[in-house]
Amino acid sequence: MLRHHALTGIAPALLLAACLSAAGAAPTPPALPEQIPTEERARLMRVAEAASVSTHVDAEPFVSRAVVFEYLLDHPEFATHVTQALKLARYRIWPTPEGLYLDDGWGATGHFTVVYAARGKRVMYAWGQYKPRVLPSIRGQAVIMLEYAFQPTAQGLEVVSSTVTGFVKLDSRVLAFASKLASSLAQSKADTEARKLMKVFARVSQAVQDNPGGVYEQLRQRPETPAQELEEFRQLLNVR
Repeated sequence: MLRHHALTGIAPALLLAACLSAAGAAPTPPALPEQIPTEERARLMRVAEAASVSTHVDAEPFVSRAVVFEYLLDHPEFATHVTQALKLARYRIWPTPEGLYLDDGWGATGHFTVVYAARGKRVMYAWGQYKPRVLPSIRGQAVIMLEYAFQPTAQGLEVVSSTVTGFVKLDSRVLAFASKLASSLAQSKADTEARKLMKVFARVSQAVQDNPGGVYEQLRQRPETPAQELEEFRQLLNVR
């Protein structure tokens, strides 16, 4: 099972790993945005309608700056550098011809792509595997949807309210059937992992608010941190 998590770039593998290690109740297909192309929409619906596991979680609201939240949301590879610098996660994300690739460091690996991005909503498709220590690899596909909204505060920040919805289709019919036998336990696990995802958002946001210069300096001292994104992030943090 995944133990450490980070920003939305990790969401597909996060829920994929959480759900591949168990299973949940029969899902209700998602209401996908109409702007998603027909062929892509059909592929996502095939996964969702055949899903062995689903989760739908309203995360605890937290305070952030909208521009910082969305920058990390839209730069998942850079987000991994932030969470590593802050020692919140051990996973890595890097680009490949097939899409972004993630290795969480605990046995979950796979690709994911963002198929829809607009203010307040992201939809992602992921495919990968979870490798337990003593069992064969468990493979699957996932549809992940993140919905969020901002409420301004008197301090010039925003309260972020978010909902994470995930659907996972196991590639093995045997596993898919067996998963239904442990639906209550698995559903609880999937929901817990989704909540942990947003808690890491909150921890990153708090670190940025408390000491933006310190966060930037930790990133700057990492030679592998991408220079362009580091400079863009410095400007967002208003660090000289």
